[in-house]
Amino acid sequence: MNDYRKYLQPKVIAQLANIELKARLVVEGFITGLHKSPYHGFSVEFAEHRQYRSGDEIRHIDWKVFGRTEKYFVKQFEEETNLRSVIALDASGSMNFASKDNITKYEYACYLAGALAYLLIKQRDSVGLALYDTKINTYLPPRSKQSYIHEILRNIEATKPSNETHTSKSLDLLAEKISRRGLVVIISDFFDDSESVINALKHFRHKKHEVIAFQILDPREIDFKFGSAATFKDLETGEEMVTQPYQIQKTYASTMSDFISLIKRECYKQNIDYHLIDTSQPFDKALREFLAKRKRL
Repeated sequence: MNDYRKYLQPKVIAQLANIELKARLVVEGFITGLHKSPYHGFSVEFAEHRQYRSGDEIRHIDWKVFGRTEKYFVKQFEEETNLRSVIALDASGSMNFASKDNITKYEYACYLAGALAYLLIKQRDSVGLALYDTKINTYLPPRSKQSYIHEILRNIEATKPSNETHTSKSLDLLAEKISRRGLVVIISDFFDDSESVINALKHFRHKKHEVIAFQILDPREIDFKFGSAATFKDLETGEEMVTQPYQIQKTYASTMSDFISLIKRECYKQNIDYHLIDTSQPFDKALREFLAKRKRL
C-alpha cells in the first residue's frame, strides 16, 4: 500500500495518539492522493492563497510561491471566507457499535468530522460543531480562525457516546439555532423514527441551508453476516437477545435496505446530498464527496 493510502484506513488512524494528529494525517493522505490522481485543482499547500486575478494588487503576490511554481498567487485574507458550515455529529449510544475487525461508528464519525473541520479551516472557510444525542450537548458557532480547529477537535475527543438517541429532535433544535445560511454536514447512523428524521432534514432546507448527510453504518449492520449464534445487545437500553443470525438475515436485510433507501430518496427529493459510508471504507470516499459538494457552492 502506498504510504499516503495507509492514513486513509480507519484501523490505522485509530492507532494514532490524538485526534489532531489523526485529522491532519487523514487530510494529508487525501491531498497526496488527489495529486497522484487526475483530480486536480485543490491543495492544502495553498490553503491561504488563491491565484492572482486581474485587479489584484501586485504587492500581495507571494513571490516565494512564484519561485517554486512559476505561478502567481496572492495571499488570501480573513474577510475572503466564503462559506459558513456546521458539522453535526451524532454521539448517541447506537453510534458505539462495532463488529469484529472494525472501529465503532462513533470513532469513524469523529475522525471524519475532525478531517472535515481541518480541511475547511485550512481553506479559510468558517466551521462550527454540534455534538448531540437526545439533545445538543455542545455547540460551537462557525469561525474561520486557524486556531479554532484545536477547540473543535478537543470537544470531539472529549465526547463519548452514552445516551439514547433523538436525532430528529436534536436536528430540529440545531436548524433553529443556526441563524445564518450555510452548509450543514450531518454525520449519523440516523437510527431514529425515519419520518421524524426526514422532517428534521427538511427543516434545514426550509431554512435555506445546503446539506450533506453521511449515514455511517457498520458493514454487519448492512449485510447482517454475523455467522453462527450471536448475542445482540441494544447499546442504548442494554437489552440482549440470543439468536441464529441466518434465521432473520433475509428479513433484516430487507428492512435495512428499505430504511436506507427511504432516507436516500427523501434526501434527494430535498436536494440534500446523501452518502452511505461503512466503517471499513477508507476516508477518501467521504472526503471526495464533500469536496465535490464544496466546489458546487
